[in-house]
Amino acid sequence: MKKAVVLGGGIGGVEAAISLKKEGFDVELISDRDYVYIYPISIWIPTGEVSLSDVALPLHEVAKAHNFTFTKDKVVSISGKENKVVLENRGEKTDFDYLIIALGQTKLKHKGIENTLSICGSPEEALKIKKKLDELIEKGFGKIAFGFGGNPKAPDAVRGGPVFEVMFNVHNYLKKLHLRDKFDITFFAPMPKPGARLGETALKLMDKMFKKMNIKKITGKKIKEFEKDKVILEDDTKIEADLIAFTPAGDGHPVIKESDLPKTEAGFLLIDEGCQVLNHENIYAIGDSVAIEGPEWRAKQGHLAEVMGRITANNIAVKEGIKEGRIESYKRHINIMCLMDTGDGGALAYRSDTKALLIPLPIIGHWMKKAWGLYYKLSKLGKIPRLPGM
Repeated sequence: MKKAVVLGGGIGGVEAAISLKKEGFDVELISDRDYVYIYPISIWIPTGEVSLSDVALPLHEVAKAHNFTFTKDKVVSISGKENKVVLENRGEKTDFDYLIIALGQTKLKHKGIENTLSICGSPEEALKIKKKLDELIEKGFGKIAFGFGGNPKAPDAVRGGPVFEVMFNVHNYLKKLHLRDKFDITFFAPMPKPGARLGETALKLMDKMFKKMNIKKITGKKIKEFEKDKVILEDDTKIEADLIAFTPAGDGHPVIKESDLPKTEAGFLLIDEGCQVLNHENIYAIGDSVAIEGPEWRAKQGHLAEVMGRITANNIAVKEGIKEGRIESYKRHINIMCLMDTGDGGALAYRSDTKALLIPLPIIGHWMKKAWGLYYKLSKLGKIPRLPGM
């Protein structure tokens, strides 16, 4: 039985490990965290709807449910030429036939970034957002700035959706506490039309939501720097804030940047349509670790990372002659699909080459996303069957 090693215990890496095991491989997943952090439902940590334990799925339980091996360790380096991975505690590792890289990405380092907190950063950052928000609520008033950035070298590495979700949830949370009129909320982004990937209809609906919620919007101005209590833009516009919830665009993972594998200027791995790293027969990469090729509106999302994990398993199995079939391409699965939660409802966002939709789902949208979170955990633990396409 040939062995596949998966580096990274995020949504994509876990799906790759499960799928490879189903195809008959001996699978080991290596992650420096002993849990899957379910980012899509971590948006409720700041408002206290969920705790860290609610969004952290133990990897040893997932591994047990699907009969693969989990190893907690940190990846220090990868050598494609030597077909070798170096781990922090276990040293060199070469006992694999296939390597699947799902290490994710890091974030661009803006000047003064230490003065911000990101919902798409570490779990600890989400808890810090909650702590700061609780302090402001205790005080009874405050100013909050929400924003996200871009990466000209990697247009597909923007994380805007979660920022909108947390901002709308905070708005509704403060409204329930009868404190919304005591808080100033400002949204900022360097691009002229943040959210344009979803199409013009979605942008118009978002503008209506901003006006209805009395959220000030400042867009089209590059970020100069962050200070402890303010955001400074390129024209020296200053956004005063007691809490700056900012998510930078993605940047290549340090281990990938320092490796000898082919990558973009921004440090994302170059792969073919079948998720194989260019010029490396036994190395594959998925999710945030790679440069996605496709339409201008393309974006990296969890569901695409999962699809890439399944495609990788299929393609390796076909290559090994374990199954009949053809090499599949991730490109035909590129779309934007998310249930954007607002705290009191939600909206279903979808974008493909032929459609651009944002469908309001008052009340039910919130509970649909809650249901997805429960479904994700139970299905990954093998307690309920997986639904096709989910």
